[in-house]
Amino acid sequence: MQAAEDVQGEEEAGTKRFRAKRDAILAAAAEAINEQSAKGMTFADVARRVGLNTTSVTYYFKRKEDLAAACFEHTLDRLQAMLDESQQKATPQARVAHYLALNMERFSRIERGEEQAFAVLSDLRAMEEPVRSRLLASWQRVFRTTRNLFGPAANRAQTDLHGARAHVLLENTFWLPLWLVRYELDQFGRIEDRLMDVFEHGIAGPNQNWAPQLINLEHEEPEPGREAFLLAATRLINELGYRGASVQKIASELNVTKGSFYHHLDAKDDLVIACYKRSFDTIADAQQLADERGGSHWERLTGTIATLLDVQFSERGPLLRTTALSGLPRTVRRAMVERSNRIARRYAGTMMDGIAEGSIRPVDALVASQALMALQNAAFDMRKWASTMPREKAVAFYASTLAFGLFDDRVLDL
Repeated sequence: MQAAEDVQGEEEAGTKRFRAKRDAILAAAAEAINEQSAKGMTFADVARRVGLNTTSVTYYFKRKEDLAAACFEHTLDRLQAMLDESQQKATPQARVAHYLALNMERFSRIERGEEQAFAVLSDLRAMEEPVRSRLLASWQRVFRTTRNLFGPAANRAQTDLHGARAHVLLENTFWLPLWLVRYELDQFGRIEDRLMDVFEHGIAGPNQNWAPQLINLEHEEPEPGREAFLLAATRLINELGYRGASVQKIASELNVTKGSFYHHLDAKDDLVIACYKRSFDTIADAQQLADERGGSHWERLTGTIATLLDVQFSERGPLLRTTALSGLPRTVRRAMVERSNRIARRYAGTMMDGIAEGSIRPVDALVASQALMALQNAAFDMRKWASTMPREKAVAFYASTLAFGLFDDRVLDL
């Protein structure tokens, strides 16, 4: 009897050691994916981070794709668990607040070194089949559970609105780590409160309506063909990530040779930088033109946001997502993040002026501006959703999530 118990104890200890080492490998791989993308992650780098040799890593994961898939599955499982727990709360507001609190608690543990960040999902669509389909099915389940946080929908229009809310909520929790690092740990609770305030009440001041005037962004193309080239590259990078969108795929999308690619740009990094510059210039142009046109600061803000969402949902789009950053050299990445922050600060300035004039509700403008950046950044993923309705309606539904908050249904009456 004692011998059997000893054997069982040894097996349990062995299982714990196996799980602990596997978890350490997953954490190291997630860190590598977040820095270099799933395509750029290597067994050698992961082994170095864990203090093992490459052979030891392959004992747990036979192929690099298996390791990346396990990291993504871990992320999806964690998201699903947080959402399932939040779903138990009584009201949509309480569910969203609980989901945000769970995420902020997780970020606090990461900041204290008690937990590793899980892998971002930007390379999900670049995975090979059949893994890709399995992961996307899990992502769809996460999305549907997030949508269910807002309660049952009475009709198709409400289903569409709940879908927009789910997408904006998820994207904001993915965007948080990019700007939360600028705050001290003891400020995380305050950030949670201020962000939830935007989610709950929006940014529109009293008696403000959604009636944006779109801004004309048309301008002459400095180099014939270059805009189409950058547009095709942006779409592929958004869909497949930096490393998933190869030069060959971009050239094939345009039905040109790889030589034509190098006619426009010297290297792939130059391509991503040019795509970012095109996107950031588009956003900055919209902000500047809105200021030059004048009107209340609410009108300037809604005109900018509506115009940029129209770009994201139209054939003129999209703007490049920040997911491409993980494949870029650190120095380039820092420059791109800084440009993004300058754009966010301009949104914050517009909101602060709007608060002073009364057209925008008193909010933490720095927090609200980052929420707007997340909304704008992620709109590309909703192109298929937007195509099922008139574009003006799609823009209104999507923008209402932060304009009036995640629980305000007034947009249904437009």
